[in-house]
Amino acid sequence: MAKTKWRTVNGIVLLNKPLGLSSNQALQRIRRLFRAEKAGHTGALDPLATGMLPLCFGEATKFSQFLLDSNKRYQTRISLGVRTTTGDKEGDILTQEPVPSISDNDLEILLDRFRGDIEQIPPMYSALKHEGKPLYEYARQGIVIERKRRSVYISNLTVLERTDDSLTLDISCSKGTYIRTIGEDIGEALGCGGHLDSLHRVSSASYSPERMMSLDVFESLLETGGEEALDECLLPMDSAVDYLPAMSLSESQTRDILFGRAVSVDHVFLDLDLIRLFSEVDKRFLGLGSIKGGLIKPHRLINTSELT
Repeated sequence: MAKTKWRTVNGIVLLNKPLGLSSNQALQRIRRLFRAEKAGHTGALDPLATGMLPLCFGEATKFSQFLLDSNKRYQTRISLGVRTTTGDKEGDILTQEPVPSISDNDLEILLDRFRGDIEQIPPMYSALKHEGKPLYEYARQGIVIERKRRSVYISNLTVLERTDDSLTLDISCSKGTYIRTIGEDIGEALGCGGHLDSLHRVSSASYSPERMMSLDVFESLLETGGEEALDECLLPMDSAVDYLPAMSLSESQTRDILFGRAVSVDHVFLDLDLIRLFSEVDKRFLGLGSIKGGLIKPHRLINTSELT
């Protein structure tokens, strides 16, 4: 097999991750299609989960942390009355109990416990690391590690559908939220246990679900239109931080910023922790800066010599 000749690719694509692949496996599949020299994903999805997985290529990886820290939206189906070892359908059954009858109104009252600021204990079957190893590796050996509670915020939790033994929910949440834990905790609140039957990430950050593309579509584009067709799917690097205010810099200011020098602001600006910087001449995205005391200082800049 011929050795892959990697190329410089800069930008972001939104993969609709298929069932059965880990986030890294999905990343590597897409990376090989693009022949991208450098790539990373922004927020792991379990193999049993599907949905939006933003992938950053090249200089865009410098802004991946902003996507990791962003809010997410999920749709999930919880199977009630069955507890499993993993908190999802891939685990072994631990207990089976009848699901109590509960009115829609009483269910809403119960679900209110899981809205707003809540605390969670991360599940053992998670990628959270302890002494350099993910917790799921300990769990597979039957070892239980003590985990600290963490605070998360649930901005929306809506019932989409319910049956005698299942709930389908739409959940919008802050970073670090474990939907699997929400499923288990709701089951415990009902007194019968529960586990995740399916999980789909609808969106991440401000990206619209309509912009997601499947692995099959990317493969088809390469086959019919080549790498040029793939490159047309790349979103701008600054889309990862499009909620930040933007500022255009003159040619001389652009030169100074790219050399790591602070530049003065021509008119009065409030201090800002982060702003997007663009070149006034050619509209290039330069990276992120901050404004303090009338000076724009570089914060995280892209290597403009690497842009294609």
